[in-house]
Order: sequence, then C-alpha cells, then structure tokens
Amino acid sequence: MRLSRKLQKLFSPELFTSASEHFSRWTHPVNRKRILQTLDRSKFDKLREQYPYRPGSPRINRFEDVVYWIGINIERAQDLWLDRTASLRILDLGCGAGYFLYVCKLFGHDVLGFDTDAEPLFNATIELLDVPRMIGRIERQTLLPDPGGKFDLITAHRICFHRIGRVRDGVEWSTADWKFFINDIRSRFLNKNGRLLLDFNPRPDGSSFFVPELRTFFLSQGARIFRSKVLLGKNPNERPRFGRV
Repeated sequence: MRLSRKLQKLFSPELFTSASEHFSRWTHPVNRKRILQTLDRSKFDKLREQYPYRPGSPRINRFEDVVYWIGINIERAQDLWLDRTASLRILDLGCGAGYFLYVCKLFGHDVLGFDTDAEPLFNATIELLDVPRMIGRIERQTLLPDPGGKFDLITAHRICFHRIGRVRDGVEWSTADWKFFINDIRSRFLNKNGRLLLDFNPRPDGSSFFVPELRTFFLSQGARIFRSKVLLGKNPNERPRFGRV
C-alpha cells in the first residue's frame, strides 16, 4: 500500500469513528456472561443436531452458535447506545434468528421482528429466544405490511432483501427502489425522531456495498454512512447520529 494511501486511512473520519465506537463500548461494558446465563444453552446445542451446517461453512453462517451471535449483537446494540438509553420501540427487518431482538429486549426495549418463516433454524431460535415476530416479505416497489404503530428505531442487518434473483446474478434494487422503500419507512413507520439503520453485506468480491452511485444516493437522502452501515432519520434534511440518548 502506498504511503499516501496509508496516511489517508490514518487520518480518515472512519478511523476516528471506529476509535470512538471501541472507546464507547469500553466505558460502558456489558456483562456477556450474565446475558448468556439467561439462555438454556443445552437447547441451542441440540439445534446443531437438528439443523447441521455444511462442512467448512464460515462461523458467521452458523446461527445456532449462541455465544458468537450474542456477542455480535451486544456490539450492534452498544454502537446504537441501546444499552444506556430509555426504552425504545424497535423493529428489526429481516430479523433472522432473533438475537438482536433478544439483546434489545434484555436492555428494556419493546421489540418486534419482521421476516419470512421459510428458514426452519430461524423459526427454532425465535421460539427459544421468545421474541415476537411478524411474518412477511420485503418486496421492491411494494408497501411494507403494517406492524401496528410507529417505531423509534428500525434496523436491518446483513441485508439481502434488495437482491433480485440469485447472488451470483448480481441484480439488485435500483436507487428508485431504495427511494420507495426509504420513503415508505419514513412516512408510515418512524416516529418524529426515529432512525433507520441499514447494514449491508460486502459484495461477492469483498468490496464495499457502496458503489459510487449508491453512496451518492444515500447521502442525498440525508444518510450518515460508516463502513457497511447507513443511518437515516425521519427528516431527510437532518443527519442522525449512531449513538444518541
């Protein structure tokens, strides 16, 4: 890597934001062991026998690994200051196995998940974690089903609902599709000071999801972008913060 590139990374805003993120977690520690003690680990261990993963599959796809996923989702919650804020109403889109909802519920928040029921493993973990979930699918240029009321925070992690067809086909939502989705969320589901967090997977070649066209689009919508995440507020003219109480 060239020296200029190294210096650019060293003094980039992302580096300072990342350092702030780690410092915030360090100054507000969460007892992971105590959270894990609220779960019947033996029941999660049995999920490995019921739903074995393919040999060689990465740990990030082994959703019955409760220790790993509780840790990941504690950090997700901490980065949004959900471990130190008053109770919020939270909707998690594409909630998957439900670990983020469970952690947020333990922090005192009112939670609801939204996802399909097509994955048996996720159905099993949702039941074990005892978190509420609304069944449905996110479709392009289609209004979301009404979950009832508005929310202070809406999240979506490891997003894949924007893909059209198979991953290798490389076909995905247009900026017009994203605008429809964001406007729907803002107009029908967010409270006055509500936030929408979108967390994207990297592209198949490992590069950032945010190709120039998408980065420009999200910024035009008032987004704050950090690494794989986009944070949007109710008002497109106000750029929200990740950490806020």
